[in-house]
Amino acid sequence: MEVTKNKKYGGHILALPYPSQGHINPMLQFCKRLVSKGLKTTLAITNFISNSTHPNPGIVGIDTVSDGFDKGGYADADSVAAYLERFEQIGSKSLADLIKKYEKSEFPITCIMYDAFVPWALDVAKKHGLIGACFFTQACAVNCIYYYVHHGKLTLPISSTPVKISGLPELELRDMPSFFYVHGTYPAYFEMVLNQFINVDKADYVFVNSFYKLEAEVADTMSKISPLSTIGPTLPSFYMDNRVENDTEYGLNLFHVDSSTCINWLNTKPEGSVVYAAFGSMSTFDDKQMEEIAEGLKATNSYFLWVVKTSQESKIPKKFIEENSEKGLVINWSPQLQVLSNKAIGCFFSHGGWNSTVEALVFGVPMVVMPQWTDQTTNAKFVQDVWSVGVRVKVNENGIVGREEIEECVRIVLQGEEGKEMKKNALKWKDLAKEAVQEGGTSDKNVEEFVSKCIRKFDGQ
Repeated sequence: MEVTKNKKYGGHILALPYPSQGHINPMLQFCKRLVSKGLKTTLAITNFISNSTHPNPGIVGIDTVSDGFDKGGYADADSVAAYLERFEQIGSKSLADLIKKYEKSEFPITCIMYDAFVPWALDVAKKHGLIGACFFTQACAVNCIYYYVHHGKLTLPISSTPVKISGLPELELRDMPSFFYVHGTYPAYFEMVLNQFINVDKADYVFVNSFYKLEAEVADTMSKISPLSTIGPTLPSFYMDNRVENDTEYGLNLFHVDSSTCINWLNTKPEGSVVYAAFGSMSTFDDKQMEEIAEGLKATNSYFLWVVKTSQESKIPKKFIEENSEKGLVINWSPQLQVLSNKAIGCFFSHGGWNSTVEALVFGVPMVVMPQWTDQTTNAKFVQDVWSVGVRVKVNENGIVGREEIEECVRIVLQGEEGKEMKKNALKWKDLAKEAVQEGGTSDKNVEEFVSKCIRKFDGQ
């Protein structure tokens, strides 16, 4: 869809993501979808992210807000709590200034769409008489658990299992988000995930980055408590329905990506033969766990593409890379969409972050999941026991996932009868994911309904 300066829009959405890659990407993709349907959207990223990246958002506008750490971003804060407190204090004023800036423009802001991690943005929206739309980046299931704890329907620490919550499978302690699984960890993040619900009842719209058939039972349960709309998967349209022109990538990377090396390497490998090991931008491992991952991948005797951040490279066992160069390629970052969509990939060895999990489902790639923290433990439960598209590794008594465990799990996915069933299920979810965003799909209908309401409200001003 061609967008020109003179185009007439049916409203202007200012989108405020939480400033991390895993939160920016889904919201940016949703903005592209809204533009394709007739709304103007502007993504408000922090000054630091704007200055340290080269955004290429395509049809979405970009503007900036301050989080109070314009030079160094989150890394300059003394603590998580200090960052979040300052972001709210400075960000509220900065967001209000941005709204005022557009008041005198051709396209004044009509709606603030904000990440649920920054609920104070809704207060700013309401002070300016604007529509407030809350955007939950994580799975419906995880949001449901947080909701139950926030409202005191599930008390902590959890004293008995299994935990029974309407719309969810029975959950053991290790299936709960890590803040509850190991109670008392990361107190500032714990407070943040619960505060998502502090004023959500005042939001005009609630969007969830999932699709209905993937989480039908829990979506129905949550809808009875608070109306919500599933609008995912939020991947570039090229991989979904191809209805948003030139939408082939996320368009904003906080990390430099050189795709040629790994894609050229993958193109020389047989179909379904490669283990892709990548654990997200925030995961870090100690030397022992890095050694076990390395030896586990080697023991599978399969081809592997392993993403190791620069900060973790020194933990790779000596000579491992050169001794395994015929079977494996180790890189610092990868163009994950291009990798997962490559026919050579047979298994995704992942931390189970929500974006990575949905990407695996969209591309029909079965998984081995090694969750680290936050929502990943719950996602892993669903990958293995609900969607049946993968296997979750077991942690030994020392808190390490051993090489034998890694080897066995990869072999199950790549070589066993169970693996064939997982692949079949993954392809089923792939089809259902695409169905959701295609014309008339559940997510498409929800987006259309929001857009038409925005246009009616805008036209009636």
